[in-house]
Amino acid sequence: VQLQASGGGLVQAGGSLRLSCEASGRTFSNSDMGWFRQAPGKEREFVAVIIRSGGTTYYADSVKGRFTISKDNAKNTVYLQMNSLKPEDTAVYYCAANTYYRSGIYVDTQKYQYWGQGTQVTVSS
Repeated sequence: VQLQASGGGLVQAGGSLRLSCEASGRTFSNSDMGWFRQAPGKEREFVAVIIRSGGTTYYADSVKGRFTISKDNAKNTVYLQMNSLKPEDTAVYYCAANTYYRSGIYVDTQKYQYWGQGTQVTVSS
């Protein structure tokens, strides 16, 4: 699985962005898809995940109610709609896929085998 993330940019606090992550390969529909982010000087942290079957979603507390993860299996694409952005949301955002472990809600980066290249999101105050 190869992942290509896009949609990042510069936005003012309170604004919105939608990130996209297109996957190549035939395993997208059999993958749990997650979004993570990494701010300068910090470790990569979990943002959201959508489960392969049924579409169950789960969010980090810091983004709950503001971000929405969704996917389109026909387009092999997962999205992260980000609303009410805050300066502390500034980070490089990565999409990731878990195809190996049993489907579930994982917040650990080690549970994801495939990663996109990252897209920069900068929120100005």
